[in-house]
Amino acid sequence: MPEANKVNAMFAEIAGRYDRANRVLSGCVDRYWRWRVIRKIAKMHPDTVLDLATGSGDLAIALAKKLSADSEVIGMDFCEPMLEQARMKAKKTHAAAKLSFCWGDGLNLPLDNASMDAVSIAFGFRNFEDRHRGLLEMKRVLRPGGSLFILEFSQPYFWFKPFYYLYLKWMLPRLAGWLTGRSDAYDYLAGSIASFPDVASLSKEIQSAGFSKIQSTRLTFGIVAIHQAVA
Repeated sequence: MPEANKVNAMFAEIAGRYDRANRVLSGCVDRYWRWRVIRKIAKMHPDTVLDLATGSGDLAIALAKKLSADSEVIGMDFCEPMLEQARMKAKKTHAAAKLSFCWGDGLNLPLDNASMDAVSIAFGFRNFEDRHRGLLEMKRVLRPGGSLFILEFSQPYFWFKPFYYLYLKWMLPRLAGWLTGRSDAYDYLAGSIASFPDVASLSKEIQSAGFSKIQSTRLTFGIVAIHQAVA
């Protein structure tokens, strides 16, 4: 698993160019992936939502727009430059729900037990230095019956793997180097995706942390998956 300090430093350096790179490298499909998660969360009508590893805040901001004015959305990340980007973006939006961004370590969340109705994490879970400990923390801050939503890269359908890994290994780092000046950051991205568990294996990890009613939804030829579970 990745070292937290190296991941933090990497994202701090590319924070200002992160959103643009995501849009180009995903062909803007990342917006669709987040929209699918937002629909699932909104159906739960949560009063409090923690968007963990919020990065530049896309999911947290979209959730705050979608949820009722009585709801509260907290975007949390351990990379302060990314949070600065999120706060700047939030000032330009008209969110219905109360929205805030704060620093926090996913392995030691600065939140009370059973204080959240839902926890979401989009494309940050594979960066955890200890995934099991992170899952235990998410379960700790969720109220009994609260929901966990993990949107993360996964292993694609078998027939699509050759094309996908060709893109990850050769095309993505070159495009990312042009967009951000840090192709090595996206070499890391490609490696973290290739070594990340498939849908079935990640479901077992979630179950081992004490979650139940685990569901998974594969998107875009299986390169991304949404895992939903109950605390």
